[in-house]
Amino acid sequence: MPPDARARRASFRKRLASGDLILAPGADSGMGASLVERAGHECVYMTGSGVANKLLGKADVGLLSLTEMAMMVRFLVQATRLPVIADADSGYGNAVNVMRTVEEYEAAGATGLHLEDQVVPKRCGSIAGKEVVPAEEMAGKIRAALDARGDENLVLIARTDARGPHGLDEAIRRGQLYAAAGADMIFPDALLSVEEYAAFARAVPGPKVFNMGGYARKRTTPKIPLGEVAELGYCLVLFPLASIRAGIRSELDFLVGLRERGTEFEVEHLREIEGHAVENWYEFTGISDIRALEDRYLPAASVAARYTNSAGHMPGED
Repeated sequence: MPPDARARRASFRKRLASGDLILAPGADSGMGASLVERAGHECVYMTGSGVANKLLGKADVGLLSLTEMAMMVRFLVQATRLPVIADADSGYGNAVNVMRTVEEYEAAGATGLHLEDQVVPKRCGSIAGKEVVPAEEMAGKIRAALDARGDENLVLIARTDARGPHGLDEAIRRGQLYAAAGADMIFPDALLSVEEYAAFARAVPGPKVFNMGGYARKRTTPKIPLGEVAELGYCLVLFPLASIRAGIRSELDFLVGLRERGTEFEVEHLREIEGHAVENWYEFTGISDIRALEDRYLPAASVAARYTNSAGHMPGED
């Protein structure tokens, strides 16, 4: 576990207790987590959908294992000083499996994690065709998760996907049941209107999560101002794929231009990014930090010999 993981959890608990809205953009890699921090945000959300989409190049339909997802948690946690709230899907099995999931995510340094009540294999919450396990089975998973955590500040979030297959009333009933089972936060996914989110918040006690998801042309989740999200009674808002989709758009557009125009297109791109943080990519990705470690720990003579009369980008140069 990263040495500051407990401190991150304790700090996040205090931040939650303030009641002020926390914004957590999605990240799918260590680089993504570092970008969230660099942009000045206070929390990172490890999106399971984004990890599946980027790591496998496939839809989010439960194709990744606990081992793979816990590995990604570790990468994100090590890449940022921010708290990391991680998607743990359905817990990768029943209540017994959930216990190991919590242990692995906690060991990886997660500040919090959410478990959902979907049937395995799950799917992205904003897509039709979801099925959910019996509510009492999910309540057992929550109790198992609580028993498995070693750090009481690890935030356990219970997500219900019941709105799609069973309607708002069932989602509210489950939210109430999961809160009674001891979940620290309740996460109603893929509600369909501001009115539904308001009704859920009124009926379900405790801190709640708002997922600003929905990435099809037809909107499934309402896109509402953050001030209104807070007024409705939610204290953590996720933007799971927003920046990831923006990045993929830019990457695809660049690749098309490169195919059509070759080197000339990249030269134009280099002019466009003059002065931007990514212009000097080697410095942006931390080569100067590596050089500082070399100076600190390697024999001075060998470091000097390595860089003397050596061609290429010199770490620390603008």
